[in-house]
Amino acid sequence: MDYEINEGTLAVVSLGSSKSKIYEDNKEYIVDNTPFEIIDYSCKYFGSSYEGRKEGTKSILHIEYKVPIIIEGTNNLIFFPTTSPYSDDCCWISLKDIKSVKEYNNKGTEITFNNNKKIVVPISKRMINNQILRASRLDLIMRNRKKEKNS
Repeated sequence: MDYEINEGTLAVVSLGSSKSKIYEDNKEYIVDNTPFEIIDYSCKYFGSSYEGRKEGTKSILHIEYKVPIIIEGTNNLIFFPTTSPYSDDCCWISLKDIKSVKEYNNKGTEITFNNNKKIVVPISKRMINNQILRASRLDLIMRNRKKEKNS
C-alpha cells in the first residue's frame, strides 16, 4: 500500500477490479487498491483500524450502516461512504472539502469541491445529503468534545 488519506484528499473513487482513483486538491492518482483497502490502511496509518473507527462512530451517532469515519482526529479528517463500505462501487468522500452537490442527469450526484473540482457519484442527491448530515453531526460532536476537554 502506497497511499494514505491526507488533508489534501478529496475523494477515493472505485474503478472496479481492485483499483481506485484518488482525487486530491491538485492531483489525481490511480492506485491498485480498493477504496476500502485505502480507508482501512489510512486508519491503521493513523493508529486505529476501520473497524475501530466504525465502532466509535456507531457509539457516538447511534447508527448502524454507512457510517462516516474519522480517519485522523487531530485534523478532523472525516470521510463518508456512498454505499456499503464493502461494496465494489463504494466511494469515500471528504466532508471538509464539499462546496456543493446537485443532481446529475438522473444518473447520480455531482459533487463540487472547494477547489471547483467535480466528481459524479452514482447515488441520489438525497442520499449524499444524508451522508453529509451524518458526517457533519460527527464533526460537530467531536469538535464540542474537544472544546469541553480544553475548557
